[in-house]
Order: sequence, then structure tokens, then C-alpha cells
Amino acid sequence: MPEVSQIRVAIPSDTTEGLAVQEQIVTLMEKHEYSMRDIFAMRLSLEEAITNAIRHGNGSDVAKLVTVHADVGDEMMRVEVEDQGEGFIPEDVPDPTADDFIDRPCGRGLMLMRAYLNFVEYTNGGRKITMERQRNSELPIVEDDD
Repeated sequence: MPEVSQIRVAIPSDTTEGLAVQEQIVTLMEKHEYSMRDIFAMRLSLEEAITNAIRHGNGSDVAKLVTVHADVGDEMMRVEVEDQGEGFIPEDVPDPTADDFIDRPCGRGLMLMRAYLNFVEYTNGGRKITMERQRNSELPIVEDDD
């Protein structure tokens, strides 16, 4: 039976705490010998998801918690990040590549997570994101203009 390493933690809405959890998950990825490409993709996605939960979800209110559940296996990993905020509708976030929004920073993190992960799902009214990345994923696929 393949080994799965887990992290189950609830942290206050503090980016330093979020960074510590992110590093714990990266350490598990290294233990399972994920590639640097996989680690980069997941580190980027984790930073976006956890920071969004802290800042946008919980409004940086340290009395509100962010829960992080990670399962890191030999073939894939799954991370759930949930905040105690009011939630949001991901489809309502403007496309950051659209001409009207190209100069605004909002929505870029959501777009990056979709590009780097094999599976992204928002549930619980947008308060919870579930992210999956398979080992040696081809994502993101970048098209050359050449």
C-alpha cells in the first residue's frame, strides 16, 4: 500500500503561520521525492490559496482560523484550505487577462492555480478550495508563439 503523509492544522489568520504550513507541505513533497517542477507549482498554489484565505476570506482577523488539510502520496497530492469568511463566487472574479482588467492585480492567483493544478474546486460558498496535483504533471502547458 502506498504511503500517504498528512498534515491537519488550523492556524490563525497570519501570513507567517501560513508560510510555515506551506513549508511543512513542501517538506512532505520532498520526502516523497516530487520534482522541483511539482514543488514550484504547489508552493505557488499554496501561497495563493493560504494568503487568499487569510487576507480576503478572513480579512486578516487573527481570531478567525484557516484550516489546511494536506495528503501527500507517491502519485498525487491533495490540499484543502478553508477560511471562516463570508465566501465568494469564483466565477464572479474578473478575468485578469481581459482588456478592462489587465492593469488590476485581482484574479491572477486564481488563474495561476488553475494553470498549475490538475484539479481545483471551490465549495462551501467559496470558503474552501480543494487542489490536486499529480506527480510529474505536464502543467502548466505553455504555448510558444514561435
